[in-house]
Amino acid sequence: MVAAHPDIFSTDHDPLFEAHRWTANLRILEIDEIKTVPHVPLSHPWVERLIGTMRREFLDHVLFWNARDLERTLAEFQASYNATRSHSSLAGDTPLNFAGGHTVVPADLNKVRWVSHCRDLSSSQSPPDTNSRRTPS
Repeated sequence: MVAAHPDIFSTDHDPLFEAHRWTANLRILEIDEIKTVPHVPLSHPWVERLIGTMRREFLDHVLFWNARDLERTLAEFQASYNATRSHSSLAGDTPLNFAGGHTVVPADLNKVRWVSHCRDLSSSQSPPDTNSRRTPS
């Protein structure tokens, strides 16, 4: 079974995304790449927020020895973030407690749309329609 992949992939200007192997893989998989606006972290606000939180609250305070140790360390952070850390956006609740009272449908990343700004000089992502999420009966 072949894993599904997106038709469009948004990347920043990191040299990793300029490498020949990266661009060749996108071409083989027939994935269009959209570059973000340079030096504008708001073009990927959700990712920037997550990375910033992980760095400030966790990675700046721990050491890891290799990729496996980093994966284990990040799994510990994920468990703590979802089970024990209160979130102001959830009225002080943890995501697991919040999810216990709600049915959350995974986001369909194929339905994320791009919104143009400044006469198409820049664009940003708009989240999927939140009205499609189910709530408990």
